[in-house]
Amino acid sequence: MMPPYALSASPMDPPEEGEVARCGTPLEPGTPAATVDAVIDVLREIYDPEIPVNIYDLGLIYDVSVEADGTCKILMTLTAPACPVAGTLPPEMAQRVAAIPGVGEVIITLAWDPPWTPERMSEVARVALDMF
Repeated sequence: MMPPYALSASPMDPPEEGEVARCGTPLEPGTPAATVDAVIDVLREIYDPEIPVNIYDLGLIYDVSVEADGTCKILMTLTAPACPVAGTLPPEMAQRVAAIPGVGEVIITLAWDPPWTPERMSEVARVALDMF
């Protein structure tokens, strides 16, 4: 039996671009899909343990989509490829998003291009970190 999530990189090795974390199962036909806003609300509850700002306002999320069948795709980056949570954050995100009513399978893809920079942070994050 497969674990509830999978990430192809070990926590010791920085993940390569395109590596994917997956969680969840397809929705039953006719089940209404969650909204992108519902997914963003959950992403705003997930924090980088080293930075007191959620991953969405930190600018780590490049794209979020929810298909009609409930499949949720998230394109994200990390502050650096060798980020200490590179092996654990994507699976945690996948599990948390998969728990949203109306979300089926969650597919998280890492991208390193464009690289993350502090300019990607929201104004909320900049104020929280005194970077305004």
